[in-house]
Amino acid sequence: MRLILTFSVLSMALLVASCTPTSNNSGTVSSGTASSGTGPSQTTEAAATTEATETTAVAAETFKQPVVYAEAGIALKGADPVAYFTDGTYVQGEAAYSHDWNGATWHFASAENRDQFASDPDQFAPQYGGYCAWAVSQGKTAAIDPNAWDIVDGKLYLNYNQNVKDRWVEDIPGNIDKANQNWPQVLNN
Repeated sequence: MRLILTFSVLSMALLVASCTPTSNNSGTVSSGTASSGTGPSQTTEAAATTEATETTAVAAETFKQPVVYAEAGIALKGADPVAYFTDGTYVQGEAAYSHDWNGATWHFASAENRDQFASDPDQFAPQYGGYCAWAVSQGKTAAIDPNAWDIVDGKLYLNYNQNVKDRWVEDIPGNIDKANQNWPQVLNN
């Protein structure tokens, strides 16, 4: 399967921002289960945007695996990505409220959540295309359990299961750094 990705300057800025550890000054970590940790090192959004502008965007790139983890074309096993941020919990989406983005169909619990996502998918989409964040930090890809999640500095991270998530939270900043170094090249493994 061949995937063509086109990035606008804004999308590239968001990609660089997602690959550059940031902090919201509170070092907050939201989670599907109890966890602790602090946010990664400080970088301003303006600096990330400047860095993105200076970076030559790759207009087309082919990967061996899809950019978004999806089963039968459905991203996140049907979980509503917006609900992680608005409700602070995993919520199963419905096919009646769907949106196609980045090669996958995303489900939502409401039309309002679907519309929020459609207006700014990069704000709500999980890091690393929704693949297991810990696996990406190890140079691999893996499926996810929508119940094994964290929001770190305003970004959604999913993991394979609770045991893997427990490994992830042992060193969130270090795992994010390693995963950022591996993404998106890990899609060619």
